[in-house]
Amino acid sequence: MSRSDEYLREVSEIASRLDRRDVDRVISILYEAWKNDSQVFVMGNGGSASTSTHFACDLNKWVSDEAERKFRAISLVDNIPLVSALTNDNGWSDVYYEQLRNFLRKGDVVVAISVHGGSGSDRAGPWSQNLMKAVRYAKDNGAKVVGLAGFDGGLLKTAADACVVVPADSTPHVEGMHLVLTHLMAEQLRSMISKGKNAGGY
Repeated sequence: MSRSDEYLREVSEIASRLDRRDVDRVISILYEAWKNDSQVFVMGNGGSASTSTHFACDLNKWVSDEAERKFRAISLVDNIPLVSALTNDNGWSDVYYEQLRNFLRKGDVVVAISVHGGSGSDRAGPWSQNLMKAVRYAKDNGAKVVGLAGFDGGLLKTAADACVVVPADSTPHVEGMHLVLTHLMAEQLRSMISKGKNAGGY
């Protein structure tokens, strides 16, 4: 078996073990955010920062394309001058927390994307503590938190109101499946919004 065949087999096995109930819980929270005209803030580090940007784009454009009222989604990684200023002045640990202090309102939703879910460490210390600090702030201030994680789900699994944990211990597999999941969620949300519109209401 070639590595290509092996990799794709692994992807298929991971997808088959995803907890569909957790996926549905996340979709439900996001749909309620849209119905209530709440803001959705998305955040992640490294490859998950890219997924954060992509998901916010999909919520604002693809999901909302034919809706009379759009999603109001913001990726907290996208304002590079602000991110670099906060990192320079306050430190990397506050980069998402400080933005939420400015923008978050009760009833908003925070989407945290993290391969290890805030557990584990490397040369710079514990991973993704900036995400976890922002998650705690969101919970303490009346927001819903949804997570996308991998490995064992880490701290994010227990802190979030709903969390999809990719059952894999490979960063490429987790990050790849997170993108699949955000596309799945976007597709489902678009369909739900369309059905509500066709039924004469939201």
